[in-house]
Amino acid sequence: MRGRRLLDTALAPFRSPEARRLALIFAVVYFAQGMWSLPVQAITLTLKERFGYTAGHVAALFSITNAPWLVKPIYGLLSDGVPLFGRRRQSYFALTSGLAGVAGFALGSLDAYTPRVITALFTAMGLGLAFTDVLTDALMVENGKRLRLTGGFQAVQWASIYAASIAVGVAGGMLTEHHELRLAFFGAAVFPTLSFLMACVFIREPRVRREAGQFRRTWMAIRGSIRSRDLWVVAGFIVFWTFSPSLGTPLFYYQTDTLKFSQQFIGTLFSLSAAGAIVGALAYGGLSRVLPLRWLLNAAIGLGVLSTLAYLSYTTPISAVLIDTGAGCIGMVATLAFLDLAAKASPKQAEGTFFALLMSVYNAGTQGSQIVGGWLYDSLGYANLILISAAFTALCWLIVPAVRVEQIEARAGGPSRRLTRRYGVSTRHVAS
Repeated sequence: MRGRRLLDTALAPFRSPEARRLALIFAVVYFAQGMWSLPVQAITLTLKERFGYTAGHVAALFSITNAPWLVKPIYGLLSDGVPLFGRRRQSYFALTSGLAGVAGFALGSLDAYTPRVITALFTAMGLGLAFTDVLTDALMVENGKRLRLTGGFQAVQWASIYAASIAVGVAGGMLTEHHELRLAFFGAAVFPTLSFLMACVFIREPRVRREAGQFRRTWMAIRGSIRSRDLWVVAGFIVFWTFSPSLGTPLFYYQTDTLKFSQQFIGTLFSLSAAGAIVGALAYGGLSRVLPLRWLLNAAIGLGVLSTLAYLSYTTPISAVLIDTGAGCIGMVATLAFLDLAAKASPKQAEGTFFALLMSVYNAGTQGSQIVGGWLYDSLGYANLILISAAFTALCWLIVPAVRVEQIEARAGGPSRRLTRRYGVSTRHVAS
């Protein structure tokens, strides 16, 4: 009976109307962000076949389009310290989601494409979505700490992204198979418009006055928080985790050139990976309520090593289905563990800025890993890339002791002490 009550509590954390409303907002906004990937497979094939780009060149181009995600602290600083039309989040949200929609529709309206045009407009679309992401995450951190739901809210966000990814995998593969790049851009442009409508209807935010010296006070608070040892250790930890050489773009080339998979099947594999990620996100939403974060981080690293090594057996359609689905689930648990750590390490009064800073670190590491992964694939081959990536992931275990996870979790609230007393979950790992 006690185990049943513990399971019910872990899987149903959104009991209050406020928590359910916020979860709905986060779900819709992140679903819209996930649909940004709809044209990616078609762009990759276009660059590969029409312009002769290698895996390393494609990874470099996508690093440019993702550049707006590397300066997210600037968006957080503006939102935290410079209200727009009396709102810290809502007004910026409308402006930036509108930019993403306009850029997407502009791409869909073109009659001919060049790498330069694709890069410029897709980067503008990324800018709008990156700024929107910062605003959403600021709401998540502010309310998630107060409600003890940082892990739960992020599970909802990322489950929604990967729900969109299922559609992206199926529809993106189909559109790529028929060379419908314009239609893919149009499809992606629809969803920032939905985010815009969600911001207007569901974000409830009191008006604030723009007072003299407000930005300066926010900046001074940020400067004080920058001296925090924990913040920099967490940032370094995230860099090391994400910089493991990526299998993303190289895997596409391996699937296409070596295994001869069709574009439709590659899209289906992406959808299966996304389905696995949804399972991982839902699992983490419950686990984060009842298990210490240090335990989750160590488990995530171990599972990450195993899932990477599994790609050595990626040789047939059946093995591809099994490995991609399992890796999607494991990768999502690992990702959420690190994002949960970032959210709990973000100081009060500057949540948007600091969570954006840590996410920029995360995105920088990810983009660097994609470039390195592409180069390693071109120069050393598929198997060696996998072994190097797994080794980098395993080295993260050496850094865990330097991260004062218990203190960070305790300051943010940690697992509910009422739950731990009632259901017998140990609190000895959480500092008081």
